[in-house]
Amino acid sequence: MEDKKQDISSELCGSVEEVIYKNSQNGYIVLIINSKEEGLVSVTGNLGDIAQGETLVLRGGWVLNPRYGRQFSAVVCERSKPTTPEQIRAYLGSGIIKGLGPALSKRIVDIFGDEALDIIDNDHMRLTEVKGINAEKAIYIAEEYHKITGINEVIGFMNEYNLSPAYAVEVWKRFEHESVKALKLNPYILCEGNSGADFFKVDRIAFDLGFDVESTPRIRAGILYVLRENSYSGHTCLPTEKLKDTVCQRLGIEESTFNSILKQCLEDRLTESLTLGGKTFIYLPEYFTAELYVAEKLAYMIRTSANYCADYSKEIDGVEFTENIKYEKLQRVAINSCLCNKVFILTGGPGTGKTTTLNGVIKILKQFRQRILLCAPTGRAAKRMTDLTGMEARTIHRLLEVEHDDKTDELKFKRNEKNPLSANVVIVDEMSMVDIQLMASLLRALKPECKLIMVGDSNQLPSVGAGNVLRDLIKSGHIPTVELTEIFRQAAKSLIVTNAHKIVSGEMPVLNDKTNDFFFMPKVDEEDMARLVSDLCERRLPKSYGFSPIDDIQVLSPTKLGAAGTKELNKRLQSALNPPSPDKAEMKYFDVIFRVGDKVMQVKNDYDVAWTRLGERGSGIFNGDIGIIKKVDRFSSNLEIDFEGRYAIFTPEMLKNLEHAYAVTIHKSQGSEYDAVIIPVSAVTKNLLYRNLLYTGVTRAKKLLIITGAPSTIQTMVENNRKMTRYSLLRHILSIKLNDKDTDVTKEE
Repeated sequence: MEDKKQDISSELCGSVEEVIYKNSQNGYIVLIINSKEEGLVSVTGNLGDIAQGETLVLRGGWVLNPRYGRQFSAVVCERSKPTTPEQIRAYLGSGIIKGLGPALSKRIVDIFGDEALDIIDNDHMRLTEVKGINAEKAIYIAEEYHKITGINEVIGFMNEYNLSPAYAVEVWKRFEHESVKALKLNPYILCEGNSGADFFKVDRIAFDLGFDVESTPRIRAGILYVLRENSYSGHTCLPTEKLKDTVCQRLGIEESTFNSILKQCLEDRLTESLTLGGKTFIYLPEYFTAELYVAEKLAYMIRTSANYCADYSKEIDGVEFTENIKYEKLQRVAINSCLCNKVFILTGGPGTGKTTTLNGVIKILKQFRQRILLCAPTGRAAKRMTDLTGMEARTIHRLLEVEHDDKTDELKFKRNEKNPLSANVVIVDEMSMVDIQLMASLLRALKPECKLIMVGDSNQLPSVGAGNVLRDLIKSGHIPTVELTEIFRQAAKSLIVTNAHKIVSGEMPVLNDKTNDFFFMPKVDEEDMARLVSDLCERRLPKSYGFSPIDDIQVLSPTKLGAAGTKELNKRLQSALNPPSPDKAEMKYFDVIFRVGDKVMQVKNDYDVAWTRLGERGSGIFNGDIGIIKKVDRFSSNLEIDFEGRYAIFTPEMLKNLEHAYAVTIHKSQGSEYDAVIIPVSAVTKNLLYRNLLYTGVTRAKKLLIITGAPSTIQTMVENNRKMTRYSLLRHILSIKLNDKDTDVTKEE
C-alpha cells in the first residue's frame, strides 16, 4: 500500500488525561489530551508508550470525522516529564509500570513529592521507605522506568527526523539503553531486519550526522536495500553486474568501492552468492536458503520415487463408472502419472478439466486409504477448492499453523521437519501464487514419504512474493508434469473460456459477439471508462442479471493509477454503491474514509489479527482476503470486519494494510473467481500491457466478463508475451542436485 502523506501543519499542547488504547509493538496510541486552547481533544498516532499525566507538544493535522467529530492525528511528539505531584501521581498510577497502581503511586508521591521521578531514576533503593515496596520491587520499578525513558529517548531521536516511533521499538529491542548511541554510530541499522525504514530517509539522517557518501555502513545498507527492493518485484537474486550498476548509480559511488563492500557483505554472510555458467548471482540469505532447500527437498523426492510407473487403468475405469464420466486420454495419463510419482504437477487453462482430473486422483487415493490434505495460498482459493472437491481445504498458512516465537519476537510455522504434517498426500492448488519462501516452508512440513501434487496454471501471473516457483519447476523438466490442453465441450460454449485460450495462444479474442458471456465495450478516454464501470456496477448488471454489486461483481484493473485505476475507481464506486448516510458510521484514515458496508481487502499478511467464526477462534488475515465492514466503534475507531464468516477487529494502526475492494488490481485477484468481472484497460498503463496479465484477469470471471478499452490496447496486450522477468536459480539448482549438467543460466536472458 502506498504511504499516506503526513500532515504536520498544526500544533497541539496539553497534558494526557486518559490513554484509550495503545499497542506496545508499534507505538500506536489513542489519547485524550487536555489543551488550554482546545479543551479535551482525541489524539491518535504512532507516538510510543505515553502515560496519563505527561505533558506533550504534538505536531500533526486535524481530521474531521463525520461521526466522531474533530480529532488530532499526531505525527511528531515532544514530551516533558510530569513535574507537579498531581501529574506524577497520575503518571505512575496510569499502569505504565505493571504492578504499580494508584494507591502505591500515591504513597510514593506522598513521601517524595515532586522529586519522586528523580528518586526512581537515580536513587531507587530509597523506594523501600514506602510501605509495600521491598528491595526487589524497588529494582523492578527502576528497571521498568528506565526502559520507558530509554524508548522515549529513542522516539525523541526519531522525531527529529520525522520517523515513526514504530522504528524506535524495534531498535530498542536490539540495543536497549545503547539505542541512541548505536543510531548515531550507524543510523543505517534502521534499515535492517524488522525495522525496515526507507534507505533514503535514513540516508538524510546519516548525512546530518556527518557520514561520508562512501562510508562502509552506507554502502552495506544500500546493497541490502537494492536486493530487498528487487525481492518485492519478485527476484530472489540479482546478477552481480546488475546489482553493481544499480547500487553505484543510486548511491553515487565508484565500482571499486562497491566491489570492496560486497566482498565484506559476503564474508559477513549478510549476502550469499552462487555462480552458474560463469555468472555470479547475489542473494539475501533468506532467499538463498529457501531456493537451496526447495531444490534439495524436491531432488530427494524425485530420487526416491518409484523407478517404474504402475498401471492404474482399472482404478480409473472404476471412477468413470461410479461418477458416470469419461476421461479424455491426457486426463487418464495425468491421473496415472500423479498416482505413480512422489511429486507431480497438473497444469492447464480454464475448461480443460483440471478439477475433474484432480477429483479422480482424490477418489483413487481414498480407495488406497491415503491421508490427504488440501491447501491453497489464499482463503478464497481454499474455499473454492473445498467447493470443487467436497473436501476441506485450508490456506497454506493455516495448514502449517502459524505461531509467535517469544524469543525472536517473530512469527513461524509450527509444522516443520521436527513436527511434520500427518499426511500421506498434500495437494496444493493455485501453485502459480506460491512464492519461494512459502514453498520452502511447505516442503519442510512434509514427511520424507509424503506425496506432493501441485495444481495450477503456469500462464497466470507469478506470485506476489519473490520467485517463480511453478514456472521454474515446469521448465526444469525434472518434475513429472501433465498439461491439459483440450477444452471440454461444455466449457467450449463459453466465450470467456475460448477467448482465454486465444489470448494465451497469442490470438486476438472475439470482441464483437454480443450473445455470449464475454462483452467488449469500446472506450478510449479513462473518464468515460470510469463512468461506464460505475454505471455497470450500480445499475445495468444488477438490473439485467440480478447480480449483487458487492457480492457478485468485481472490478479488476491492471493498475492503481489514473481515472480507471483502482484508487480512483474505489472512490467513485464507494460513492455510488455505499454513499454516506446518517445510519452508517464511518471514520477517516488520512485521505481514506472507511464506512459500514464498505467492501475492503487486506493487502499484507498479518498473522496476529484475531478472528472468531461461529464460536471458533483463530488468528491471521492475509494478503488478498476480502471483507465487509460491519461496525465502526465511535470511541476507539476500531472496525469490525466480516471476512467471509471470520469476524475480526481492526484497530486504527492496522488500517494501513486495508484498502477498498470495489476495484482491485488483477494481481490481487489471483486465486479468486467472481460471477461477473469488469476490466477497464487503459493505454496509459503501457508498462502493464502484457499477455499473462490480461489472461489472468479474463480467467477470474465465471459467468460474465466485460472489458472496456480500445481494441488496439487489447491487441497490444495479446501480442506482448513478455512475461515478467524474474531472477531465480531454482531450476538450475535443482538440475545440479540431480546431476544434470545442463545448467546454462544464459538461456534465461
